[in-house]
Amino acid sequence: MTLWIGVLVGSIGCYLLKLAGLSLPASVLANVRVQRIAALLPVVLLAALVAVQTITDGGRLVFDARIAGVAVAGFAVWRRWPFLVVLVLAAATTALVRLVWPGS
Repeated sequence: MTLWIGVLVGSIGCYLLKLAGLSLPASVLANVRVQRIAALLPVVLLAALVAVQTITDGGRLVFDARIAGVAVAGFAVWRRWPFLVVLVLAAATTALVRLVWPGS
């Protein structure tokens, strides 16, 4: 029952947030600063999700092979390598670190 209450509260919150965005005057949305922030929000949210999934496990901080994979992926993205190369390099790095240091 508690789960469904959380789902309903989250859904209502998302709806109200969307409604608030639609209710803003056009002059606010035309502001250059607002447009820059809105363009960066998806990147920031994705980075936060990657960070949480990389260094946590069951609510605990964990430093294991995933960090090496994300670091290599970050380097490959910085060098603007193709996405498939980034993915393969990250997976291979994580696998190699787990092979060399079992339990990581």
